[in-house]
Amino acid sequence: MANKGPSYGLSREVQSKIDKKYDPELEERLVAWIKAQCGPGVGQPQPDKIGFQNWLKDGCVLCELINSLHGANKPIKTIKTSTMAFKQMEQISMFLKAAESYGVVKTDMFQTVDLYEGKDLAAVQRTLLALGSLAVTKSDGNYKGDPNWFPKKSQENRREFSEDQLNEGRNVIGLQMGTNRGASQAGMTGYGRPRQIINNP
Repeated sequence: MANKGPSYGLSREVQSKIDKKYDPELEERLVAWIKAQCGPGVGQPQPDKIGFQNWLKDGCVLCELINSLHGANKPIKTIKTSTMAFKQMEQISMFLKAAESYGVVKTDMFQTVDLYEGKDLAAVQRTLLALGSLAVTKSDGNYKGDPNWFPKKSQENRREFSEDQLNEGRNVIGLQMGTNRGASQAGMTGYGRPRQIINNP
C-alpha cells in the first residue's frame, strides 16, 4: 500500500473537520470497556488518537471484542497477528461483518480505511459505542464492565387493545384533526351578503 502525503486545500480542511469529531473522553471509556470485556491480554494503547488507531489497526483486538460478546458460539474462529496489510484489513472486515450480524446498523459502521488509514477515527468510536449500547441492551450475560458506560437502546413496547377499546377509539376525533369547541357564529353576517358600510352624519 502506497504511503499518502499530507492533504492540502479543501482535502485538508475536510480532514481537519473530521478529526475534530474525535472524542478523547469517549476513547478512555472505550479502552476501559475493551480491556474489561477482553481481559488484560489485549494490552493498553498510548493515550491519544494515534495510539488508539495503532492498538486496533491489525484487527486482533476488535475480533477478540466481538467474540467475547457471543459466549461459546464465536463468529470469528481464528485470529492471527500479522504485519501484512491485507491480513490486517481482512480482520477488520471480519469484525465489521460480525458486528453487523450482532445488530449494529450500517449507518453506525465505519469503513476499513477509516481505521486502517486513520481517515475517520470518530466513525470507529461511533461503531464501538453502538456495539457497547447493543451489548448492554441485550442483557445476555456476555457484557462485562460498567453498564453505565453506554446508553441502552430503545426497545419495542407492544400494546394489546381489546376490540371494545379499538371501537371506542374510532369514535374519538383527535385534536390533530382540529376542534370546534368554543366556536360560534356570533357576529357573522349571512353568506353572500356584501359588507355594509354606513356613514353616520
